[in-house]
Amino acid sequence: MTDTSITIRTDTELAGKVAALATAMDRSRNWVIEDALRQYVETQAWQIEGIKEAVASLDRGEGIPHEQVMDEMDALLSGHANAS
Repeated sequence: MTDTSITIRTDTELAGKVAALATAMDRSRNWVIEDALRQYVETQAWQIEGIKEAVASLDRGEGIPHEQVMDEMDALLSGHANAS
């Protein structure tokens, strides 16, 4: 894989925190930033895929009606309140 440069601007406080993490981890600032960026991108991609799957499920009619969910939650909460 070929490396590509990305330049960002950030405030001094965040840059200092990145530098402190890099020192504490005995890693470069670049490694810390790349690791953080990789985790962020993977998390966002996972969330977007989950949303797409949920929308497709609802489009297929596989969802649970809102009123049913609320009725079940009310029953659970009432049962919990009565158990106390």
